[in-house]
Amino acid sequence: MKKEDFILFSGGAKGAEAEFGANAERFGIEEVNFTFEGHNIVRQRGLRVLNHEELKNGDVSLEYVSRLMNRRYTESLTLRRVLQSIWYQINSGQEIYVIGEILEDKTIKGGTGWGAEFAKICNKPLYVFDQKRNAWFSWNQIDWCECKGGDEPIISHIHFAGTGSRFPEENGKKAIKELFERTFS
Repeated sequence: MKKEDFILFSGGAKGAEAEFGANAERFGIEEVNFTFEGHNIVRQRGLRVLNHEELKNGDVSLEYVSRLMNRRYTESLTLRRVLQSIWYQINSGQEIYVIGEILEDKTIKGGTGWGAEFAKICNKPLYVFDQKRNAWFSWNQIDWCECKGGDEPIISHIHFAGTGSRFPEENGKKAIKELFERTFS
């Protein structure tokens, strides 16, 4: 596979998504950032503004997401649209990379958690860099397995999604940079 064939699907938001995008640009990887009118994002490269009809394709019951994630989501239009745009990111990627924190209930902290849960439902390869544990983990359909001793992920599908915390720590930013370096250098 040539690196010119790869496409990052993300959301262009401040934090991990912006880091994924900056690294994609640095390595000459195409970037598609799904967003919606009025959403505050920092990446403009590959911008894909979803219209009302397109957003409905990614609609999901907030009650269902709340139960799945063991937390309560409010009925706000902005949150609904964020979840709908995450649906596009995960649906477009063949492999999913997330920067965040794995919680005791095996979900990922924050809104990013919905993307990881949707990837699980779709049975897509899923990797999470847990910033608290300073390590990559892969989902094996039952549990999280730590990637150890040179077993860190390499992007192996040309269509991949990158998302995560709006507040990546230095180790999270480094994990993204090293992921791109392992794959494209």
